[in-house]
Amino acid sequence: MCGNKVTKNHEIIAPCKKNWVNLRPENRLFTQLIFITMNKVTENPLKNRGVNHWPLMIVTALFVTLYLVSNIMAVKVISLFGLFYFDAGTITFPFAYMLGDVLTEIWGFRTSKRVIYLTLVCKILLVICTQVGVWLPSPPYLDETATAYNHIFSYVPRIVLGSLAGFLCGELSNAWVMERIKIRMKGRKLWVRTIGSSAVGYIFDTVPFVLIAFAGVVSTHDLLYMLAFQYVSKLVIEATMGTPMAYLVIGWIKRHLSSEKWV
Repeated sequence: MCGNKVTKNHEIIAPCKKNWVNLRPENRLFTQLIFITMNKVTENPLKNRGVNHWPLMIVTALFVTLYLVSNIMAVKVISLFGLFYFDAGTITFPFAYMLGDVLTEIWGFRTSKRVIYLTLVCKILLVICTQVGVWLPSPPYLDETATAYNHIFSYVPRIVLGSLAGFLCGELSNAWVMERIKIRMKGRKLWVRTIGSSAVGYIFDTVPFVLIAFAGVVSTHDLLYMLAFQYVSKLVIEATMGTPMAYLVIGWIKRHLSSEKWV
């Protein structure tokens, strides 16, 4: 043998000159091809490719989950002092918007848009699968459970359409505005981006949803009240809770994005 050495990265050092000269010509080409091939083999291709996808995967998973959870929680209506009424999904919804801000801030509008489309597909899949569960028969001794399930997942078509339209318009406008503000302000004042983009996004989310879902069902007075209260409550939650969390999450991801513990 030539006494070859293997480097830390499993790269093969060329054979010593003396033994190389002693090789027959027909063997030199074969040996050289072996060295070239082995030099391209890494210890762990996933570890050495230099791209860290774990933070993006985690944020995407939480983003999709929060939106699906918000859809299910929306069945529950909350009453505050008998004066204010809103669905329980309003509580978790701003945190999904916060993660949308994180996606745009760290990975840009293009990646954020892909995640939004993915979430839309997941929302449609949730509606289809749970609706199939409503249609399927159940044994008589589980009638109470089946009735509760059917009450939760029997979707009104116009509410589903309003939810999907509001989500798509709201999230895309939120991500687009956030990136525009970031460019305009040269990356300064994150809070302006998170609150400013949400203020625009909530308009394109709340207005289509309320109009499609409830126009003609409730009075004009109640319709305007629903629009105003949902918009203001979402924006207050975003400003007081979502934005501080965005600072923590974005700062943490930026500090650990290249850390070895993600690999």
